[in-house]
Amino acid sequence: MCQAIFVSHGHGIALDQGIYFFIYLKVYTYSASICENLKYKYMQNILIIINDAPYGSEKAYNALRMAMTLQKEHGEEVAVKIFLLADAVFCGLPNQRTPKGYYNIERMLKSVIQKGGEVKSCGGCSEARGIDSLSFIEGVQLSNMKEFAQWTVDSDKALTF
Repeated sequence: MCQAIFVSHGHGIALDQGIYFFIYLKVYTYSASICENLKYKYMQNILIIINDAPYGSEKAYNALRMAMTLQKEHGEEVAVKIFLLADAVFCGLPNQRTPKGYYNIERMLKSVIQKGGEVKSCGGCSEARGIDSLSFIEGVQLSNMKEFAQWTVDSDKALTF
């Protein structure tokens, strides 16, 4: 169960000292399943699009830093979705080995997924690079342009890296 407070239209009254507005609040109690739907509906849906390879430029790194910061600082207010395009599909491959002290895209993606983020990888891009039949990091799923388009339409904000 949860409770939600909704504000209905207020009315203004003109008095000698100024105009005062009255706002009416209504409290509703909902079942757990409706609470989840309301939570999702009123969360900001943020789509992060990554186009570059995991290493070489810092675009994937900065995109994932943003995703992780959004989840850390605004976890209850945002739903983070990441779509990997072009050479970014390599970000979704497991067993990445980086030098000690260097960022690791695999670990960063796993962190985003663990905190409820969704990650999809372009199937056509993966096929073109010969990696569509390889295993991806757990939680990274092959997808397509139709789903990418739907994620774009459903998002409140889209960030491209």
